[in-house]
Amino acid sequence: MDPTLPDALFTVPDGDADGGIVVALSGGLDSTVLLHRLAALPAIRARGLRAVHVHHRLHAAADDWAAGCDAACAALRVPLRVLRVQVARDSGLGLEASAREARHAAFAAALDADEVLALAHHLDDQAETFLLRALRASGPEGLAAMRPWRRFGPGWMWRPLLGQPRAGLEAWARANGLSWIEDPANAEPAHARSLLRHQVMPLLRQRWPGADAALARSATLCAQAADLLADDDRAVLDAVLADATGGRQARRLPLAPLRALPAARRARLVRAWAAGLGLPPLPATAVEAVDTLLGARSDSAGEVRWADACLRAWRDGLHAVPAAPSLPADWSQLWDGRTPLPIPGGGELALDGAEAFATPLRVHARRGGERLQLPGRTHSHALKHLLQDAGVPPWERTRMPLLSDHEGRVLAAGDRLLSATLCDWLRDHGARLRWRQLE
Repeated sequence: MDPTLPDALFTVPDGDADGGIVVALSGGLDSTVLLHRLAALPAIRARGLRAVHVHHRLHAAADDWAAGCDAACAALRVPLRVLRVQVARDSGLGLEASAREARHAAFAAALDADEVLALAHHLDDQAETFLLRALRASGPEGLAAMRPWRRFGPGWMWRPLLGQPRAGLEAWARANGLSWIEDPANAEPAHARSLLRHQVMPLLRQRWPGADAALARSATLCAQAADLLADDDRAVLDAVLADATGGRQARRLPLAPLRALPAARRARLVRAWAAGLGLPPLPATAVEAVDTLLGARSDSAGEVRWADACLRAWRDGLHAVPAAPSLPADWSQLWDGRTPLPIPGGGELALDGAEAFATPLRVHARRGGERLQLPGRTHSHALKHLLQDAGVPPWERTRMPLLSDHEGRVLAAGDRLLSATLCDWLRDHGARLRWRQLE
């Protein structure tokens, strides 16, 4: 293996990204090579070069690994920051995935605006990732595996070695007299990636010597296809949301144009819309459930929940709403308005512009059968019908706090419906009732 890693590999892809370079340094072979190679380039030094090491607290030698990274950085005059994380062991993701989540969260928090996080993933890693994604029945986006360049946190993520085989990195390291850490977890067959690396990939290479490069090339082709599909998705989504307030970040997706799309395009569109809102990726089961919602009647209260997100179909729209529980039916509290009142599960009720109510009011959950007299009306109406007429969505109704006086008369439903009595009081005092909902 020719031990060369040409300077051209380490040209930052985006010329507009002019922040410093931050090497994710584990102390293993790959990141050690990356650190030494970048440290040898004056152009990289001129941008600003530093390293971060994530201490997972999972291995008895973790302190020694951190010390080894510190010594390597000191020898190269590269500043190092050690990031200590707590890996969740009960997340349901498995230890490997939980460690990755903790590591990426630490990286994102450690980056300054426009800095570039340099990761040492190589061609063998890309081939393994492609296979793992294929075994999970991923589509083009998943099969695109790892991207060489993308947005990450407040900056960027860069993988300059993604086209280089591990054997080449090892040859370069030995030719330059480097030493590195061997993490025993990398050889643990209980981990899916280790199983592929040490048992599956060697068999594939025996039969197909170019297996790694072929799988990595397939990942590149999938990335190209995924990018083209994403461009189409954005164009269709823009057309569907042409009249929506907020553009692609509108929290309501009209159902009529959605129903007119082929099922495959509809699934992609819902995924793209949800991603644009910052929601967790929709699993296949959630997309199938959305199709069920599209066939429900317009006043249906159906919903799809996954992770910490929720979609509701209501009044010819698909709505992204907080995945929050209803107010407890027995919740009740006296409130004088002097300070904002926290609402169970999130949000608050506040009185702006006045010091307090003359007499404390009772704030409580809906129990059914309430009535309210609106301004200009001679008699009260069922609150249920008033909320429907006002277009208050069902998910807001279940979390809406009511205000009642000492005689039990309903004075307000959140800040959406106010009684004649309360309206007069607020007007006379130059005040406003405000219900801040859970975002």
